[in-house]
Formats: sequence, structure tokens, C-alpha cells
Amino acid sequence: MSIDRVREYFAEHGKEECVREFEVSSATVELASVAVGVIPARIAKTLSFKVGDGCALIVTAGDARTDNSKFKEFFKTKAKMLHPDEALEFTGYEVGGICPFALPSGSDVRVYTDVSLQRFETVFPAAGSANSAVKLTCDELFRYSNSLGWIDVCKGWQEDRIR
Repeated sequence: MSIDRVREYFAEHGKEECVREFEVSSATVELASVAVGVIPARIAKTLSFKVGDGCALIVTAGDARTDNSKFKEFFKTKAKMLHPDEALEFTGYEVGGICPFALPSGSDVRVYTDVSLQRFETVFPAAGSANSAVKLTCDELFRYSNSLGWIDVCKGWQEDRIR
């Protein structure tokens, strides 16, 4: 199971207690916010895009939407989300559980974190299954996802929203 791979990954870093598995689905931002018990914006959704011959994963706040012009300016290509079978091939995770952790070695996957997350002390990305999450600070998310950088490619969120 994919969640087991994520559990093992966090155990290697002494953070296995951060991985949570639910009796209910957390496959969407709305479902995850109910399962975790936080506002939807604190759910760190991982979006998968085709970039060149590889894949870019962008971890964003639950209330953020991709801004096509910002995406194109940063990646020099149009934003095109992967089909579910492509996402599984690149990441090893099914849609609903895609996360930026314990990605297959040798795959051309680059991870970025969007600045929309930085307004929160802790966020909750998926943990490899459609009924899981990991509680992390933004610094931990950046580090454990091996993010290549904080980028600004989203819209629809505001800095002054309640934490």
C-alpha cells in the first residue's frame, strides 16, 4: 500500500506519529478538512502537471487555484494536469492520495511548494492514500517533500484569512 511507503519514509525521519489514517475518505479538500477537523485552506493539496517529459508536483493551500498566467511564466509552458494514469505512473500514488513524499526513485518528478501555504503554522497533505494525511509545519513540508522552492503560481486565496 502507498500509505505504508509514506509511513516508512516518515519513520526514517522520526516523524511516524504525524501520519494519520481515517475511517472516512480524505480524497478531496472538502472531505479532508472534515476528516482532519480544520478549515479547507489548511489542507495541502498536491497538484500534478505535465512539464516537458516529466512531472511537476505543486503543493498548494486548499483554497488556492492555479493561476494559468503565473504557471506559464514560471514553467514556460501551459498548465496541463496529468491524467490519473499518468499521475500514478509518475508518483506511484492514486488520485486522491497523491503526495510529495517517498516518490519513486528515478522518476522525473519535481516538487514545488506554493506560497499560499505560508500563512499557516501547520498544514495537512495526503499521505499516499485517499484516507490519510500528515500534519506538518510549512518548513517540514518543504524539507520532507524535497521541494525545489517556494513559488507563487496560485490565486483565489488571501493573506488576511483566519488561521
